[in-house]
Amino acid sequence: MKNFSWKLVLVFAVILAAIIYILPSLKPALWPHKQINLGLDLQGGMHLVLEVDTQKALESTVERISQEIREQLKKERIRNVAIDRVEGIKISAQIKKEGNIEKFRALLDNEFRDLRELSDRKVDGLQTIVMDIPDSDRDQIEKLAVDQALETIRNRIDQFGVSEPDIRRQGQNRILIQLPGIKDTQRAKDLIGKTALLEFKLVDDTQSLDSALKGNLPPGREILYQIEEDPQTQRTSKSPFLLKKRTLLTGAYLTDARVQIDSQFNEPYVSINFDKKGARIFERITGDNVQKRLAIVLDNNVYSAPVIQEKIAGGQARITGRFTTEEARDLAIVLRAGALPAPVNILEERTVGPSLGADSIRKGLLSMCIGGLLVIIFMVIYYKTAGLVADAALLLNILLIGAGLAGFQATLTLPGIAGIILTIGMAVDANVIIFERIREEMALGRTPRAAIDAGYGRATLTILDANVTTLIAALVLFQFGTGPVKGFAVTLSLGVIASLFTALILSRMIFDYILMNRKVKTLSI
Repeated sequence: MKNFSWKLVLVFAVILAAIIYILPSLKPALWPHKQINLGLDLQGGMHLVLEVDTQKALESTVERISQEIREQLKKERIRNVAIDRVEGIKISAQIKKEGNIEKFRALLDNEFRDLRELSDRKVDGLQTIVMDIPDSDRDQIEKLAVDQALETIRNRIDQFGVSEPDIRRQGQNRILIQLPGIKDTQRAKDLIGKTALLEFKLVDDTQSLDSALKGNLPPGREILYQIEEDPQTQRTSKSPFLLKKRTLLTGAYLTDARVQIDSQFNEPYVSINFDKKGARIFERITGDNVQKRLAIVLDNNVYSAPVIQEKIAGGQARITGRFTTEEARDLAIVLRAGALPAPVNILEERTVGPSLGADSIRKGLLSMCIGGLLVIIFMVIYYKTAGLVADAALLLNILLIGAGLAGFQATLTLPGIAGIILTIGMAVDANVIIFERIREEMALGRTPRAAIDAGYGRATLTILDANVTTLIAALVLFQFGTGPVKGFAVTLSLGVIASLFTALILSRMIFDYILMNRKVKTLSI
């Protein structure tokens, strides 16, 4: 009796919890819990496959090393050495004076010993040394670039507010992204694909901009444009700026970026904050360049170029422009999430409409209802009253799967519905094993109580073995599978656990109730 009471309390507690978690998906206004998340194939959304341009990551690394070599040459006062990046990922050092060759080699041995020397030749008194990055270092740089891009994109999407996104690495340099329920696909692509490399560069007002535009570009200078769109006419204008190539400060020192509203013009802007090191650099830059223009450059586009009026302490700055609130918010998101280490290219793009998803849900539920109804009819015809017990356990099994999806905030996909349909068959399979054992015991002349005890006792280990091995396979699929495979594994795992509960506890409790209260002498099985 005590054992029966314990089972009764457990079953009612499980049923109550299942109803609490499944209610919001059936009637959202009835309960404040979260609903079942639908996957990309059920509610529509966007599917992207991105390729990280790891070549650009290598080029950026080589450019950074080249700049470090120049700074060390300046620090060591080694003159007449020209450092250039050639062929994308190689560094060329041209040394004019014979005495500087040994000094340069000593600098390489002390500070840049990881560089690999490819060639060393002397032509007309000019010594040229060509170096590059070793293959093992290249592989590491490419791997880190993909890993960092994956993390940066995940941070951007999390701040964008997409429910249950699926972001994973695919192959060596590709990233798979699935965004269920997203409607503004272009905005999402712009947010994901923006490199978001923030740079601060000085505007060169001493040189002629017109001459530079005609092709007479001074060394160490570049021309970048500020693109503005008139909100009334929708026309865009490009304003050229002659900038010094050297980057004084990057967005690597950013700690925060927020959207603010300008009290004077009532326009949104992005307020940025630097960390302590970035604040010191920014203070030094503004202190050394008072009355000069400092351009704020994002992905080679000038957003603004204000005149520095005084030294700015505190590590705060603002990015202004003719932003809409949405554009300012997206800019703040990409700045907070950090810059991509290399550009990403969209290799594959698919958009699933909500109508297609609704059709998938309807057909999936229809197939589940038909399959479940056939199983219910079969169990009643073949096992009579015992079949009704199995059918009750089956209905609770489906309820528990839905509650598990809502409670764990798992994603239901079309293959997940297939997993539920498979579980319907597996759930009654456990009852079939038990019922056949009970039939064997009753054929030997046992009483209903003894037959049920023996049937459950002998079938329990068999059911546990079969379901545990299936659960292990489902967990492996969940761990290593992607997309549809993972959705199938989720519902299969929940179904296996639910079927163990309903077959071994719920159906046994119903039989105990029938034997104790109805005092039956024969079983309809």
